[in-house]
Amino acid sequence: MFQLGVSESFPSPALTVVSSPSSSQPMGTERVEMRKRQVQVHQEAAASVLHARHRMGETPTNASNACCFCWCCCCSCSCLTVRSEDEAVQRSTCERRTEGPMNCEESLLPTLEDARSWSLSFEKVMKSSAGRGCFRQFLRTEFSEENMMFWMACEELKKETNKTVVEEKVRQIYEDFISILSPKEVSLDSHVRDVINRNMLEPTSHTFEEAQQQIYTLMQRDSYPRFINSAAYTDLLKNLEEPRPEP
Repeated sequence: MFQLGVSESFPSPALTVVSSPSSSQPMGTERVEMRKRQVQVHQEAAASVLHARHRMGETPTNASNACCFCWCCCCSCSCLTVRSEDEAVQRSTCERRTEGPMNCEESLLPTLEDARSWSLSFEKVMKSSAGRGCFRQFLRTEFSEENMMFWMACEELKKETNKTVVEEKVRQIYEDFISILSPKEVSLDSHVRDVINRNMLEPTSHTFEEAQQQIYTLMQRDSYPRFINSAAYTDLLKNLEEPRPEP
């Protein structure tokens, strides 16, 4: 059975299990509060691990050590990675971002025609590298950038053919986006999570295919309409309509 994480020799501490959110994500302040609760649970789990080690006379030398617990006898282990304090501070800083102008990187700057086409369909956004980049920046302001990150990671996974590399990428994607204690956990329903757990027994490049489709649909129905109607997208079109100065 394919397992994630490394089992520790000391007893696993009691953990507060956070139920998976439904397929429709909360908006506004409710989503921010949900993220705060996820980070709090993650930090409490880390503190429990360190406390257990201290009681056993161990001195933690690396805050990134991990433990794992089994969801059930037929499911793979869910890795609980203990992040360092620096990473926690960095996440906290990122979560305080507010919406600002959409400054796409110069190499990904779309043409006016390309940017206008994004309003026609979500598919046109996702097929454009500049579109994905600008949409990802918008998702960051809504605290849902992990949706695009997960989708892109799945796209890269599907291109891989080496079995060893596939297994490693599957493990990493699971830890980053599926684990219920990851600060970047994506919102999946219980059916899709069951499918993932079965697929984890024999990982392939299509392990997360159903989950990827669910996240794609979520972005299309939830975030895409707000992106097209956002001030950031409107400002981007205005900037592209302005003639560029001669070099």
